[in-house]
Amino acid sequence: MKISANEIRVGMLLEYKNDLWEVLKTQHVKPGKGGAFAQVEMKSLNKNTKINERFRSNESIEKASVEEKKLSYSYEDEENYFFIDPKSFEQINIKKSLIGEKGKMLSENLEISVSFYDENPLTIQLPNQINCKVDTTDVALKGQTVSSSYKPAILENGLKIQVPPFIESGDEIIIDTRTIEYIKKV
Repeated sequence: MKISANEIRVGMLLEYKNDLWEVLKTQHVKPGKGGAFAQVEMKSLNKNTKINERFRSNESIEKASVEEKKLSYSYEDEENYFFIDPKSFEQINIKKSLIGEKGKMLSENLEISVSFYDENPLTIQLPNQINCKVDTTDVALKGQTVSSSYKPAILENGLKIQVPPFIESGDEIIIDTRTIEYIKKV
C-alpha cells in the first residue's frame, strides 16, 4: 500500500530498497526555500542496520502490509517462546532472539500482539502495563526523601528496576513494559 511521505509515523514498517524497515524517528521539515520533506531514521529488520533518509512531501513510499494477531503466551524452551492463537488454537513458536529482553516479562496466558509479515513474526507488543512481584530489594535508609530517591530491586522474572523506598520484598507492583519502569504498587 502506497502512502505519502507526510503519513510516515514512528513504528511503521516500510518496504524500501528491497528491505523491510522500521521507522524509529521522523521529522517533517518545511524550509524557507524549497519544498517540504520528511527526515526519517529507519532500522532494517533483516540486516539490523540504520539509515537516515529524506523523502519529499510528494513522494510515495510502500507501507509493508503486516498482519496483527493476538496470541496468548504458553511456555518456553532453550531457543523459542511458544504462543497459542485463541481463535484457532494453533501453536506458534517465536525465537527468543526476536523477542529479546521483553521475554522476561512474559507470564502464563499473557495476551500479546504479534506482527506477521509473509507468515513470519516481526515484532511483539506486550500490554503497556503488567503486574510483577518484587523478589529482593534493599532496605530503605532512614531520612531519605521519597520524591527523589529510588532503590534497586530485582523482580521474580529477573528484571532489575528502580523502585521507591517504601516498596519491600514480596510486594506486587505494576511496571511499564515500554520503558521497564515502576508505575505503582498494587
